[in-house]
Amino acid sequence: MIQKADGIFYAPQSTGKVVKTVGEGEFFFSVIGLDHGHIYAMVNGLTEAGATLKDVYDPDPAKVNAFIDRFPCAHPVSCADEILLDSSIQLVASAIRPDKRASLGVAVMKSGHHYFTDKPGMLTFDDLKIVQQVQKETNRWFMVYFGERIHVEGAVCVQRLIDEGALGRVLSVTILAPHRLNKETRPGWFFNPDENGSILCDIGSHQFEQLLSYTGARSGRIEYSEERNFNNPDHPHFTDFGQAVIGLDNGATGYIRVDWFTPPGLSAWGDGRVFIVGTKATVEIRKYINVGVSMEGDNVFLVDADGEHVINATGKEGFPFFGAFVRDCLDGTQTCMTQAHVFESMRLTLEAHDKACGNCVH
Repeated sequence: MIQKADGIFYAPQSTGKVVKTVGEGEFFFSVIGLDHGHIYAMVNGLTEAGATLKDVYDPDPAKVNAFIDRFPCAHPVSCADEILLDSSIQLVASAIRPDKRASLGVAVMKSGHHYFTDKPGMLTFDDLKIVQQVQKETNRWFMVYFGERIHVEGAVCVQRLIDEGALGRVLSVTILAPHRLNKETRPGWFFNPDENGSILCDIGSHQFEQLLSYTGARSGRIEYSEERNFNNPDHPHFTDFGQAVIGLDNGATGYIRVDWFTPPGLSAWGDGRVFIVGTKATVEIRKYINVGVSMEGDNVFLVDADGEHVINATGKEGFPFFGAFVRDCLDGTQTCMTQAHVFESMRLTLEAHDKACGNCVH
């Protein structure tokens, strides 16, 4: 069973539908940077799609040993340059500390490889500008792991329903994304916004990507945002609560709320929920748990002209993003999502934090 108590090491694995888009040895990737446990989820997704894991590098031997325990095929190397100079790989995946993700991505793309980084992909507008310039020059992917949509079968199910027209035109999306802090297990950099970003950068980046995806919008604007520190006075620059109101370019609207206040009694690391209003139907996703009813996640509650429907998507949808992304790297296509979509998701994230600074109370 996949552990759900701690989001740091939440690493989904397919339980039913698995589609490999490449054969053994057709697509190689290596890993640089093991600062966040999301790297385990990212590697799971890539290898399930048929990608072959080759090398791993991190300056901390303990992290490397733990990674190899999980993925014995990975070969440890002595420095990042061994991976950057390896012409046999197509992709570098990374969960290095957030403030280092943009600069590593620039080095990866300039070395001729595609790049797949944990969210958030960058922490400043200057980093975003540089990354966009290098991505355009090299024509390599700068992909961000937006796991709360691409690695949740309930979320994948709803994206499919929207694409099929079942909801009609999407008018409004509301996302509630509480997370468990697990304060004692967090590294020092986690509480430093210069190294980790704010709550709207960290957790919020997932939500801005979902707003664009579910509404079908190409861009948006932050109408209002704020970040607060309600309960962590020992870390005065840390933010444990954030919210934002977003207007999308196609007329849809969105609201997100993110926080670090999941109570100890919840069986999952967060009761993530998404509410969508369409012209033909409404839907709610209860992503990780159905509180007081079942520990099963991937619950979709759909109401349309035919009635009320409850769908449990576990094992039925799979995680098609990873196979599509691997093929996109090989084929020069953009089917998993567009590069513009990735950058706009991050631009909204940075804009939300920027505007929140004027409303922030520590």
